[in-house]
Amino acid sequence: MKKMLLLTTLLAGLVAPAAAQDCDITIGLVMELTGPAGQYGQAGAKSVEMAFRDFNEAGGVDGCKLVTDTRDSQSQGNVAVDQATQLVNVKKVPVIIGGIISSVSIPILTSVTAAAGVVQVSPASSSPTLTALGRDGKTNGVFFRTITSDALQGTAAARYALDQGLKKLAIIHVNNDFGVNMVREFKAAYEKLGGTVTSVTPYNERQANYASEASAAMAGDPEALYLVSYPVDGATIARAWISGGGPQKFLLNDGMNSEEFIEAVGAKYLNEAYGTSSGTNPTASTEYFYANYESFSGGIKPDAPAADRSYDAGAIVALAVAKAGKGDPAAIKAAIPEVVAAGGEVVHAGKDEFAKALALIKDGKPIKYEGVIGPVGFDQYGDITGPFRLWQIKDGTVTTVGEMSAEEVAEVKADVAK
Repeated sequence: MKKMLLLTTLLAGLVAPAAAQDCDITIGLVMELTGPAGQYGQAGAKSVEMAFRDFNEAGGVDGCKLVTDTRDSQSQGNVAVDQATQLVNVKKVPVIIGGIISSVSIPILTSVTAAAGVVQVSPASSSPTLTALGRDGKTNGVFFRTITSDALQGTAAARYALDQGLKKLAIIHVNNDFGVNMVREFKAAYEKLGGTVTSVTPYNERQANYASEASAAMAGDPEALYLVSYPVDGATIARAWISGGGPQKFLLNDGMNSEEFIEAVGAKYLNEAYGTSSGTNPTASTEYFYANYESFSGGIKPDAPAADRSYDAGAIVALAVAKAGKGDPAAIKAAIPEVVAAGGEVVHAGKDEFAKALALIKDGKPIKYEGVIGPVGFDQYGDITGPFRLWQIKDGTVTTVGEMSAEEVAEVKADVAK
């Protein structure tokens, strides 16, 4: 009898951890860990992991944990589709967080998640195509993003450029969905507001040299270069532009807000470099994230591209899973807008705030997560609206010099449409 009791006790000890592990809910991450957008994806993956750590330490989903299965898209759409397909068909994940760049997120959505009914949340894909897919009924309502559309950012960038006296620009842009759409929106607004575009030069990624593109862009005697790119290719292009005699004045997109880019080009060449980014309204979540992210991430700065909004993507997914009470895609899809909806009790980032949120959810009370990038809500296409941060590179540091509110951008867009 004693032997039987001992054996039963040992078996119980072996089974208990396995049972606990069985109730974990796996969330897929498809991030650009390598390739031109690798810097974004590495920061984003760490941010999601931090959000899930905080959520799990707060209690998780009835004691069960959220765990990640992270895959590298290599900044390539076809690779991303293969990885997302494995996550959905083999791992049966209810949610995929990613990609970071639009040329990764769009094929995941159109080839995998929309058809499967699996929720997809992108922290940083800003292409207007994603809105158009929703408007055309091609997303099955599963897509959300924690960044504003480039349809708005292009308008904000046009106004900011002219405010800085940049009235005659050449454009070099990455030849993908993100770059093409950003330039289309920017050019329409910039020219309507009185600016002159001297040339538009697309480029293909991962070339060793961009001297020919830089040379072509100099036609028409531009005063500055609008560079729509990513840090690695962008630095190569900027160096080619400078060495070819191009003016050392730049307008940059949000992803060029990067220490890697500044170091590769040289700070002394970028003192008249201006840019726009999807902005933030600081909250208690912002303070928490900036105080804790660098130590958690192993040295990645909290202002790294996509870091802040990736934490929010992870937090919103986690709270939605808690509200759904299970890893069911349809229930999570319905819960995502509800955990950020107006009228709920405000909760912020971090273990203690997530514990508060979980208690409210358990009691059937509404919550409103106000994240690192500020309060957000989702429209019927999974888009958010918000302010834009206006910045300039000064002595090698990206410095915020102003903000353009969502209302101001809407006014400019309305004037452009007249």
